[in-house]
Amino acid sequence: MESQRNISEFTLMGLSSVPNIQTFCLVFFLICYIAILVGNLLILISIACSSLFHQPMYYFLSHLSSMDICYTSCVTPKLIGDQLVGRNTISYGNCMLQVFVMHFFGLIEVLILTFMAFDCYVAICNPLHYMTVMSRTRCNILIFAAWAGGAAHSFSQFFMIIWLPFCGPNEIDHYYGDIFPLLQVACTDTHITGVLMVANSGMAALVPFIFLFGSYVIILFTLRNQSAEGRHKALSTCGSHITVVILFFGPSIFAYLRPPTTFPKDKIFALFYTIIAPMFNPLIYTLRNTDLKKAMRKVWCQKVFSEEKHN
Repeated sequence: MESQRNISEFTLMGLSSVPNIQTFCLVFFLICYIAILVGNLLILISIACSSLFHQPMYYFLSHLSSMDICYTSCVTPKLIGDQLVGRNTISYGNCMLQVFVMHFFGLIEVLILTFMAFDCYVAICNPLHYMTVMSRTRCNILIFAAWAGGAAHSFSQFFMIIWLPFCGPNEIDHYYGDIFPLLQVACTDTHITGVLMVANSGMAALVPFIFLFGSYVIILFTLRNQSAEGRHKALSTCGSHITVVILFFGPSIFAYLRPPTTFPKDKIFALFYTIIAPMFNPLIYTLRNTDLKKAMRKVWCQKVFSEEKHN
């Protein structure tokens, strides 16, 4: 591998070189990361400590929250640290690791969102068989399938990028190591590799999105025959999921389902699926979900009450 490269680290161009904007980014990303950790941990603990954990939708939501924490933690802490020390570099090994873990956790999140849409479809379109279809055993199998799919996707991306020679320049026009910016600095013809990566990452985003779109078309068609109260309850439940899907899938499809090149706006779109979506997910699911709000109040009020009683 050493014979294929003569650089040991990459320089990340980041979001901006203007000092005032860098200071703003530092404060903004620090607030975002704290919000991501607090919001998703609140959902995780609230679901785990309540009866909601035994319901498939909230079981998937707890896994989605854990993936949000893992996914954004691959990028945001380093981004904040780089702004603090003023040195935007990443070693070759850490860059390759970042490519792997970002695509690993990213596809797991994509598949969990897809399974949540399937859960909504079964609950609305086939309610009598819901508990049979969405048994805990089947939910566990789906989560395992998400992890296996994430591993297959990320290993294939990793093995394609790790064999590329990097001889210089070593400046990556991004704020983290991603496949298309790395293709731009490889010192070889990357046309075939780029096409394979587009086929891999693009299809990984497009196929689940088509499944999601088809599921909600069927759900909306089915809701026509239900009462106004039933439609409102179903749309309230599905509305949160649809909002999260748009926030995550829209920028992801733009980033990966296109010719393997880079644009200045790529970094802005990447912020949506690496930081903005994980930050808003807890807020979206909490504000629009009565059962989750009740569970959170019950769990945390009991904790406060027990601590006061103990003191």
